[in-house]
Amino acid sequence: MATDDLSQEAAELANGVQAGDRRALARAITLAESTRIDHRQHAESVLAALADPNRVATTQPAAGSGVGGGSLRIGISGPPGVGKSTFIEAFGLHVVGRGHRMAVLAVDPSSSVSGGSILGDKTRMAGLSRHESAFVRPSPGGGELGGVARRTRDAMTLCEAAGFDVVVVETIGVGQSEVTVSEMVDAFVVLVSPGGGDELQGIKRGIMELADLVVVTKADGDLAPAAGRSVADYRNALGLLRPRWQHWRAEVLACSAATGSGIAEVWDALERFASALGDAGEISAHRAAQARNALWSELRSGLIDRLAADPEVAIRLTELEHAVAAGTLTPSAAARQVLTAWESGLG
Repeated sequence: MATDDLSQEAAELANGVQAGDRRALARAITLAESTRIDHRQHAESVLAALADPNRVATTQPAAGSGVGGGSLRIGISGPPGVGKSTFIEAFGLHVVGRGHRMAVLAVDPSSSVSGGSILGDKTRMAGLSRHESAFVRPSPGGGELGGVARRTRDAMTLCEAAGFDVVVVETIGVGQSEVTVSEMVDAFVVLVSPGGGDELQGIKRGIMELADLVVVTKADGDLAPAAGRSVADYRNALGLLRPRWQHWRAEVLACSAATGSGIAEVWDALERFASALGDAGEISAHRAAQARNALWSELRSGLIDRLAADPEVAIRLTELEHAVAAGTLTPSAAARQVLTAWESGLG
């Protein structure tokens, strides 16, 4: 496709996204998530068009649209079985009921063997998926660290441009997903099951240090007393940690997605979070730091991709992998040789 044609198509797709066209948004996210070079270039053109302050859209923008236009980015994590999807549907229906537009980027686990992904979150969030003010997009983790897709940042930007003022990223909840998602959202919510002190012992200190809000789920029926004890335990534990923010101290709440109890309180807490940190300028500073981190992350990923794409380096890398596996060469020495070979090719 010619450059002019690509630019025109990118501009038209950007207009569709900004107008709130769901098909255009889905298409743009698909391009952003693709590993094909031409798709990535197309996605970057769309993102550039949306970010251009001089661009004049040829269609009517959706209400509240604009890249990063006053949205609240929320990361939701927690161990498998805690009820993340059930919570997000109940939470999302409450949020859209308050007049907001909410996008959910749900990262599903990918098989380490086949690379396949179940992508079942639309099924688990059937009510929210059908709501006119919501957009649910499952994405495969694809082996990414912590189960957060590499292009989740781009997908969030596209959702914001489409007029969604609340963007939720649901992670797989294993490995280092907590650190990864905290580097791309404003508020980080950790879901935990009722379990009292015994479960608290199994929660990593690092996760609690990242949490802006801890939510004890399934606080109904026979589990209600245990949920109350868990809330007290987590509040005591958080009281021992240094706050992440100058103007916010992490809170602990309990809720039941089945009954709806506590869901409104979770949203109220997030609104207080956004107000306190927004007024103090902490969210703006946080996003600036995230953008810098994203730059270095893209550089690292891009360099690895280029190394893998270089045929001469690939041959040399295969030889060095065997040497490292055999113990005749250290990984650091092998890495230096790969970089030296690549630099020679550049020359």
